[in-house]
Amino acid sequence: MEKTSLPKEAWGSRLGLILAMAGNAVGLGNFLRFPVQAVQNGGGAFIIPYLVCFLLLGIPLLFIEWSSGRYGGKFGNHSTPFILDSMGKRAVWKYIGVFGIFTNIGVVAYYTYIESWSFSYVLHALMGTFEGMSQSDVALFFEEYISLGSSTLGIPLEPLIFYILVLFINIYILSKGLGGIEKVAKIGMPLLILFGILLAVTAYRMGDSGRSAEFPDANAWDGFDFLWTPQFDSLTNPKVWLAAAGQIFFTLSVGMGTIQCYAAYLNSKDDIALNSVSAGFMNEFVEVVLGSAIVIPIAAGYLGIDWVLENAGFGMAFQTMPFLFQQWGEVFAAIAGVSWFGLLFFAGITSSLAMGTPWMGFMRDEFGWGKKRGAYSFGLLALIMGLPTVLFYQQGVFEEYDYWAGTVSLVVFALMESILFAWVFGINKGWSEITTGADIKVPQVYKFIIKYITPLLLLMVFLGALITPEGNDWAGNIQSLFSGQGWNLDPSSIIEKLYHSDIKIQLAASKSQEESQILEEKIWYSNFARTLLISLFLLICLLVFYANHKRKINIQ
Repeated sequence: MEKTSLPKEAWGSRLGLILAMAGNAVGLGNFLRFPVQAVQNGGGAFIIPYLVCFLLLGIPLLFIEWSSGRYGGKFGNHSTPFILDSMGKRAVWKYIGVFGIFTNIGVVAYYTYIESWSFSYVLHALMGTFEGMSQSDVALFFEEYISLGSSTLGIPLEPLIFYILVLFINIYILSKGLGGIEKVAKIGMPLLILFGILLAVTAYRMGDSGRSAEFPDANAWDGFDFLWTPQFDSLTNPKVWLAAAGQIFFTLSVGMGTIQCYAAYLNSKDDIALNSVSAGFMNEFVEVVLGSAIVIPIAAGYLGIDWVLENAGFGMAFQTMPFLFQQWGEVFAAIAGVSWFGLLFFAGITSSLAMGTPWMGFMRDEFGWGKKRGAYSFGLLALIMGLPTVLFYQQGVFEEYDYWAGTVSLVVFALMESILFAWVFGINKGWSEITTGADIKVPQVYKFIIKYITPLLLLMVFLGALITPEGNDWAGNIQSLFSGQGWNLDPSSIIEKLYHSDIKIQLAASKSQEESQILEEKIWYSNFARTLLISLFLLICLLVFYANHKRKINIQ
């Protein structure tokens, strides 16, 4: 079947496109990762580098990906392998573009699992499951939930059932094409913002009303003060800069290939400059204004800022927030619970829907697959890759996917595409693509930033992750290097991660045979997860090779 026999897809409206792009960017990281990153990197010490990285890294990458996608779309390409191939003459670029399909399948496999937590917790909030529970009870409920333990809903293997259900919802919407994604964005994004504003306003009004005998110093405003009091000494701390740059990847969904695939459905003269900036700033509003105003201040209002600083983590959303909502009374606890977990669900699904488009665009372009066939094949791949994250969550499969597919892959792809755009495709041609049809005047300084600053920052982020010094002590390790004592790698560095150094350190310190066995099993499951990811990457490479071979035959 020739791809030209399929009807051409297009966005129904500019508003739908912007909301879909914003929905792609606004995800779980805005509400779960950003507050934790801010706390772990000094609160106000994190905000300044974060905003600088948004201007020097985030906006340039948005310009690059929107313009690259629209450019590739002129030639009928709707996936990154051949979008990048249309910009560079060497065959290697189409295989660099494989990251733009691989990352999305690898991420959606575990990302949908978090969505399913939110979906089931909406039901638990409505049912009053958490009523009367202590904070430790709520935390234990989550631990039992992810271990496939007993269910208060009476559903055997509840997490697995909800995972499959939520994945099916994604696939059903994807099978409707861009129109289905656009409808969800038009409903989901306003609801997400409404729920966020409701919770943020409640946090702003709390003050010290949540104090208790156990936490007599609790005050919600301590959370706001911690996050928004500038600390200029952070400007000289490489660790904070790396964390801020890393958050930009998560929050804007750059380096994934989804933006290019969305933009590939634009007409050649459609604006991308204002659209990309609008989507980017909408994401920043949700993250900085709403994301920072919910988890940390509400937790500080009941448990105190010291407790937050000591316990801040990804799990707070599910292990702490349901307990805090109970303090507002039965009715408002249900409203707050539905708002919070509904917010997380809509944030998740608008992002996971975007993750299906690169695969669907590729299969449509190269093999003539329609929307339903593309969507269900994507769902099957996601299910095969995702089941181990559900069944072996506690063995570390989830963490391996998140690190390699959801972190390292993003940085590598963003670095390569920035080099392609500025130095291979050419900054002059690239700048012309950015400004063609623009409804705003793009500051000329961004031409210089895109060519020099953004690739350099990306290279620094990648090298910083590759050779992270022990204890994140950059100054100390640089001094050690020049004094001839070498460079000591941190267990969190990419190089050390390859050798499971973090797990092996725990294994060496283990005090029981049972603990040692658990850690040894974790190494085995980590290798299992990596094997699955490598197999997925090679499968996509093989499909790209075959598709390219078909193209050559058709040309002849």
